[in-house]
Amino acid sequence: MKHAGNMILYRNLEQGQIFEDMTWIMEHYRSDYYNREDIRALCYESFHNLIELAASHGFEGNLWHNYLTLLMVNHENAYSRACENRGSVSGSINELARHDLAVFQELFSFDFQELEQELEMPELMLLKDYHRSEQSGRIFNHRIRERICELSIRLEKAETVEEFQKEVTTFYGEFGVGKLGLHKAFRVEHEKQGAQIVPITNIAHVHLSDLVGYEREKQKLIDNTEAFVEGRQANNCLLFGDAGTGKSTSIKAIINQYYAQGLRMIEVYKHQFQDLNSVISQIKNRNYKFIIYMDDLSFEEFEIEYKYLKAVIEGGLEKKPDNVLIYATSNRRHLVREKFSDKEERDDELHIRDTVQEKLSLVSRFGVTIYFGSPDKKEFHEIVRRLAEKNQIQMEEETLFLEADRWELNHGGPSGRCAQQFINYLMGKVKL
Repeated sequence: MKHAGNMILYRNLEQGQIFEDMTWIMEHYRSDYYNREDIRALCYESFHNLIELAASHGFEGNLWHNYLTLLMVNHENAYSRACENRGSVSGSINELARHDLAVFQELFSFDFQELEQELEMPELMLLKDYHRSEQSGRIFNHRIRERICELSIRLEKAETVEEFQKEVTTFYGEFGVGKLGLHKAFRVEHEKQGAQIVPITNIAHVHLSDLVGYEREKQKLIDNTEAFVEGRQANNCLLFGDAGTGKSTSIKAIINQYYAQGLRMIEVYKHQFQDLNSVISQIKNRNYKFIIYMDDLSFEEFEIEYKYLKAVIEGGLEKKPDNVLIYATSNRRHLVREKFSDKEERDDELHIRDTVQEKLSLVSRFGVTIYFGSPDKKEFHEIVRRLAEKNQIQMEEETLFLEADRWELNHGGPSGRCAQQFINYLMGKVKL
């Protein structure tokens, strides 16, 4: 067996302890030098870790193959990053990758039956045909898990290292590599080593068609986003207007609609603006388009975080990367709170003008602004009707609208959110 420690590109593997322990066992389980019971204990420990990994990721079938596949699709190195969203590459890096992938292919073909017989561990054969429970799999969503399992099966069938490499490279080209390739949405966590981009594994699977009305507003957002993902000039985008009108839903729908075209989204909160430069430095050289998403963006007079945002968007010495845009939602048109006193003091007009311009300078950095207003009664009724139809609620239309009007009077007025809450209320009254 080729020595796994001699790999060149695929080193320092994430979740690599299982890999190190299992490859050591495969190389030494027949040796008389090591204590047999110690090898068995290490094998049981690795078996346990593989089962835990299967439960957290929702894997089934050949767990050893799934695990090796996970290592390859998660590992960001010079080769995998070069292949992401582009496919195969040429040059020496291609030969170096083939050297490492030959090791992975040999590990794929390892005969666990021999190990099971030598160590008298019949339980090991469950690794080849493992059936997951219905509740397993919190790390990946169904789509990502199935892609990894399908790649695992194709790699098992590869007869040569060239075929093996082609399958891995094709995966990189279609879906990318690492957390940025496998996931569509992320948040930022500040740890000891600085700002870290962490995947969000459970996001709302909403689509723009789920938002009733606002066709002109949605089209404006679509046009800007399509220009961005296609490599044309696009603008930072601010969605503002009344509460519950679908601003946040529209942006969530955008990432679902354009994920397959290489769009990714990173949610950043106001208190994290000081980490924006660090976040952008981690994504600026990747072959994806990133929307940095800021929900419910607004600032009080005493809050100065907007100054960090202004510098990042436009104004700092370093140019914002072409693969990064800012999308924000707000109930305020001008983002920073304004008071009448900003305009009333005529005895110091120049100073007051400076104050007003300072507060307006942030919103001017958003090239596209889209207003979402509250629906009128007719539009509100149409939203209710469409949602009731979608959720198969059987009720006379006149009664439905009457009940909806009563509901909105006590729940903040007509809006898409209010309509959805009313439909949830009706569905909650239905006994299973």
